Amino acid sequence: MQNISAGKQRNGKQKMENNKTQYLFTSEVVSPGHPDKCADIIADSIVDAILMEDRDARVASEVFVAGKHIIVGGEVSTKSHPEYEKIVKEALIKIGYDGKSAFTREQCLHPEDVSVQILLNKQSPDINQGVDQDSGEIGAGDQGIMFGFASDETADYMPAAISYARMICDKVYGYALKHNHKLGVDIKTQVTLDYGSKENFEECRPKKIHTIVVSAPSVDGMPIEEVRELIQGLIDDTGLPKELYNPKDCIVHINPTGRYVNHSSLHDSGLTGRKLIVDSFGGYSPIGGGAQSSKDYTKVDRSGLYAARWIAKNIVAAGLAKKCSVQLSYAIGVAKPVSVSVDTFGTYTRVNDDLLSKFVMENFSLTPKWITEKFGLDKPSKETFLYADVAARGQVGQSDYPWEKLDAVEMFKKLA
Repeated sequence: MQNISAGKQRNGKQKMENNKTQYLFTSEVVSPGHPDKCADIIADSIVDAILMEDRDARVASEVFVAGKHIIVGGEVSTKSHPEYEKIVKEALIKIGYDGKSAFTREQCLHPEDVSVQILLNKQSPDINQGVDQDSGEIGAGDQGIMFGFASDETADYMPAAISYARMICDKVYGYALKHNHKLGVDIKTQVTLDYGSKENFEECRPKKIHTIVVSAPSVDGMPIEEVRELIQGLIDDTGLPKELYNPKDCIVHINPTGRYVNHSSLHDSGLTGRKLIVDSFGGYSPIGGGAQSSKDYTKVDRSGLYAARWIAKNIVAAGLAKKCSVQLSYAIGVAKPVSVSVDTFGTYTRVNDDLLSKFVMENFSLTPKWITEKFGLDKPSKETFLYADVAARGQVGQSDYPWEKLDAVEMFKKLA
């Protein structure tokens, strides 16, 4: 079978050298058990807990996970009284670090061993006076740029490589949660697509899945051959599109070093905001400079991304372009965006980028208040969405998120 034998790798390399029509693009994904994702999920668990009690709270914290230590720092202004240590440990248990796996205390994190340090201050009144305005409007919580992106490569209007990497990661992670006597939850996946040519890449026409990489911790003593056979079966059962995935013509690297037992923050530290590409569009699009996790809805790093993704997705779904990037920018304390820019990379059909940009600016307010009310960002709940769940699954690209709705398609279709 196509595993990571030296011969297979040489054959794959030879194919690349001989096939002059290849054009490869790669995206990676990490599971909720990756230390960086643990930090994001903990931070957003705090956001959820606070906003569900105090919708007017302001939150901008950071989480650092190192060894058995978790530090929560930043700014929080709220009338609620969150039990931070409890939130942290419950998040870890939900992720899969529940102390019930077959991995020892030296091999992965156990919740009862965790030391939590809280270093939180109140939000600066200098910022607050520009955010909460007398008119009822919400000024942007910071300056910055945000990019939303959409492509017609998949049903969810996400780029193909990151979509398939997510599918594989979800499959392996789901198995690890149910079979913690075999696999751990600190997982990475990566998918390389062959578009055949740069023109096909620009036109969103992938030809095949070229390479798949999966790294998942396995319990000590489990033979690597068994690990690879298990994960290969999970890959084959993921539901990758048959027209793109041929198991007999795909290079697969599973735990390439041959041993992956030690994992979690005991062996790799984690920090909020270090997986921005994973959280967004897998490198297919520019991204803004700020993270989403740990921040309340007034922070445009979060709300601006959601709005920009919503606009780009509706433009592509309306048939106005094959792919689309939307850039928004804000000034701190100012409600309306400083700029709005639509780029369809030359794939537009009936309306060019200038007219699309003008239409968006004239028809959508895009203030933090407008975005918040449209998507219910101040009301996270189990019935709508939880920010911690968003941190775990990716900030965009999941059809059940409010900012993924295709409720402006008809409006865009009327453009001529």
